[in-house]
Amino acid sequence: MLATLRHPAATPSDAPPLVIAHGLYGSARNWNVIARRLSQRREVLAVDMRNHGESPRFATQDYPAMADDLAEVIESLGGRADLLGHSMGGKAAMVLALTRPGLLRRLVVADIAPVAYPHDQSQYSRAMQAMDLSGLTDRRMADSRLAEAGIDDPGLRAFFLQSLDLRAEGGPRWRLNLPVLEAEMPKIVGWPGTTGRFDGPTLFLTGAESRYVRPENRETILSLFPHARFARLPGAGHWLHADRPREFEETVEVFLSA
Repeated sequence: MLATLRHPAATPSDAPPLVIAHGLYGSARNWNVIARRLSQRREVLAVDMRNHGESPRFATQDYPAMADDLAEVIESLGGRADLLGHSMGGKAAMVLALTRPGLLRRLVVADIAPVAYPHDQSQYSRAMQAMDLSGLTDRRMADSRLAEAGIDDPGLRAFFLQSLDLRAEGGPRWRLNLPVLEAEMPKIVGWPGTTGRFDGPTLFLTGAESRYVRPENRETILSLFPHARFARLPGAGHWLHADRPREFEETVEVFLSA
């Protein structure tokens, strides 16, 4: 089963647990602060998706398999939960909702649509694999080497370096199965064409400065999620939960508690 980080409810209620599925190259750790703040009334579990963090390594990274992984986690919680997925995690969450809707009460999809995208993210996997890990002792040195490997954006470097274990036995290592993520990139940026329909409440929450969910995607979204609502966070891009964390939490909490 996927590795999880559990955040018990501060004041337990009858609210179902919330499962959080991160995006590509992310981890459950990225969501620690938000998960804790969303756990006032409900238990929150952030998962490491397959081939990420401390979760098992597999030869595939397709959405039906990722949806099955999430289903296993929800079944271990009693068989019904709310689900929040960002980017790659959002696509996996949508596939689960469409194929096994009975497992979910409410669904939050953060800045992604049920469509294939033309961009490619494998250059980041190649850069991380090309980075020299020998003799690394601190984050500053790691940041410098990742810049030398070709990742110019300091924000992206900081994000990726959250998945670098400097204290691993045998020397620094990435908590990512980078060869598989690179090989499976067409599936990750694609969409498996999953049909079906999820009639539960669904929130498509996007960053106002992101271009991942476009107006022309709404017809497709509503055909699969007929009760979808749409909200945008001003001043936020694709990593909307990092750009506007408090606004993100407030919007999600209001939707889940409605």
